[in-house]
Amino acid sequence: MPTFTVYNPMKPRIVILSAFLSPLRSGAEACAEEVPLALCDRYDFTIVTARMRRSLPRRDLLSGKIPVIRVGLGLSIDKWLYPFLAPFAARSQKPIIIHAVLETFAGLALLLCRWVTPEAKRILTLQTTNRSFLKGPIVRSADKVTAISSALVSIAEGFGRKDVTKIPNGIPLALIGDAVRRNAKIQGRILFVGRLEKMKGVDTLLNAFAQLTVNNIQLRIVGDGSQRSALEQLAQELKIADRVTFTGAIPSPRVYDEFAQAQIFCGLSRSEALGNVFLEAQAAGCAVVATRRGGIPDIVEDGVTGLLVPSSDPAAAVEAIGKLLTDEGMRKRMADAGLERARRYDWRVIAERYVALYEG
Repeated sequence: MPTFTVYNPMKPRIVILSAFLSPLRSGAEACAEEVPLALCDRYDFTIVTARMRRSLPRRDLLSGKIPVIRVGLGLSIDKWLYPFLAPFAARSQKPIIIHAVLETFAGLALLLCRWVTPEAKRILTLQTTNRSFLKGPIVRSADKVTAISSALVSIAEGFGRKDVTKIPNGIPLALIGDAVRRNAKIQGRILFVGRLEKMKGVDTLLNAFAQLTVNNIQLRIVGDGSQRSALEQLAQELKIADRVTFTGAIPSPRVYDEFAQAQIFCGLSRSEALGNVFLEAQAAGCAVVATRRGGIPDIVEDGVTGLLVPSSDPAAAVEAIGKLLTDEGMRKRMADAGLERARRYDWRVIAERYVALYEG
């Protein structure tokens, strides 16, 4: 049983709402974990999350520092119970601020905190362009709203919020740097990292890869999802299966070795709120090919840190990837520019932007 630190009355108490947390962490959950870890010397944080698995304890410590309360039965249904259970767990902590990360389950819990914990100020961080259920009431109910990309700022403005603060997600720059130091780039290595779902455009990437005429190139597809079998079948049909490797999901920090070994990162998303993988790729010295969707143009500058193409357009992707494979000078310039830009997104830098919000 973990030992919990006694609250310091000199530190403001903040509850983070996140329906998922490690070991079920994704991009949004990184924000829910990394911001408290970076700021725990200044604030007393508690994270309230859904239990989801019976093997996970009801109370825990994140990295030995941040108290975690898991609510629910330890079953997959917990994500649906979470919006109704989390507000009462938050109230038990007597916070001055409740900060919900992701406008789905956590956002609905924050909406209910309006009545369960009316004395606490409520902050909502928008993280996705793919969900709309009750999004308007959730966005309007918060005292403060942040968004990780310009696309999400526009969505919030459409619900009447003219006070949105844009704060992107961050990356663990030191961990990625360690991977770069222990790995060399592999000539002709192209990489995709992400969930294997329709919106990620991996089918477009496979079709483009099949048309590339450059010799000795390989494609690594890191991730898992509902489309994996169909994508593996597509690789067979395109007769590229011998040059395409489906690795399955690789957890961090091991996944950073994949970024460090790749020369080109290619993500042809049809929908993307921000796309932390593009930042991670830039930090690992990859030139990037991406689409002009959602928040991607916020972090990939066309012609500077990468090349942007239309979604669902294999021909455009072939042209962009081909340029980077054959023009070493262009590839190196974009990789260097991407690394310089990625330094602005270290979690320690991003966390400081939340300090201004909390203090305000």
